Amino acid sequence: MSDRPVSVGALLRATAPDRLPEVIAEHLRRHFAADRVEVLVTDLTLRRLAPLLGPPGPDSDPGALRCFGSQRPGTETDITGRARLHLPLSCWGERLGVLRVELPERPEPEQADELRIVADELAVAMRAADRMTDRYRRAQCLERPTMAAELQWDLLPGRSLGDDRFQLAGLLEPAYDVRGDHFDWSLLGDRLTITVLNGAGDGMESALLTATAVNAMRNARRCGSDLVEQAELASDAVHSRYGGSLHASTLLLEIDLISGWVDAVDAGSPHCMVGRGGEIEQIRLEQQLPLGMFGEARYEIERFRLEPGDRLLVVSDGVHAAAPGGGTTFGESALLTALRRTRLQPAGEAVGTVMRSLREFHKGYEPEDDAVTVCLDWRR
Repeated sequence: MSDRPVSVGALLRATAPDRLPEVIAEHLRRHFAADRVEVLVTDLTLRRLAPLLGPPGPDSDPGALRCFGSQRPGTETDITGRARLHLPLSCWGERLGVLRVELPERPEPEQADELRIVADELAVAMRAADRMTDRYRRAQCLERPTMAAELQWDLLPGRSLGDDRFQLAGLLEPAYDVRGDHFDWSLLGDRLTITVLNGAGDGMESALLTATAVNAMRNARRCGSDLVEQAELASDAVHSRYGGSLHASTLLLEIDLISGWVDAVDAGSPHCMVGRGGEIEQIRLEQQLPLGMFGEARYEIERFRLEPGDRLLVVSDGVHAAAPGGGTTFGESALLTALRRTRLQPAGEAVGTVMRSLREFHKGYEPEDDAVTVCLDWRR
């Protein structure tokens, strides 16, 4: 019989942060008679998986990719009766990767439940260990990021979050060469704060601008400030550093997960849309000054309301204003089509669909800007 779930958690907590895959593989071999075990983590693009136990590089297992996309366990059995299980590794809605386990036979339901608990325990441990070892980040980077991209990725809160009230996901591209675009979020009780930011400039200067604005907003938020105070503190911080020569276009949202009311401060270029009943409508907000454009700028909150089942989408100008070759913009000609394709997809897959459509739109041209897409499904 396998150990009880608490034993797995205690085992992982007693393990060095960089040794979690080896310890869980040994546990599965000893208590579940597993022949082979692999821990796969997603790369920065969320399109490829990389092994932690096997040789470095992308893994081509289609079953693992299906499991990662659907976030549902899968079992395949060959003609000899041997079973290959794929178990999602996720923590508080954050998709980390897939645990692949090969067994002599298909597991009984009770054993399958225990294996899912092992995967859940491993995901929590890996999420906690990420700040204490470079092992998992190294596997994620199938290419070398620029210094600006490294800074931007380290600022992100994660790439998905959720519970029974909502599902939230964000994607930042091009993954290995981003500059000033960014998203942030925080959940506190029934209030969910989301910001999408587009920093001006290029390279490290743009990344440092974004870091200044994001950390100023976090500082205000963590001290209990509302959206106006968050925007004003960040604007003052950016202006103090750059004197108005650089600024950060930002959309700040705070969603009441009980009532659906959304407080918003529109300080620039990110666009906000709501999908409801098969239709997609842009939320028209009064565009206020980008953060840092002028000293002592003042901001006002606007409000709109979500309905249960609504999908809220926010895209940076690298999405809606993309115009490869100087033609029509993605927002004018292709964005709504891309968003309609996401109607039946979970939030984590929806952001990928939008970004794939954007890459197809750029076919033959290099993107001139980085891009952010954030998707929130409010279930109530």
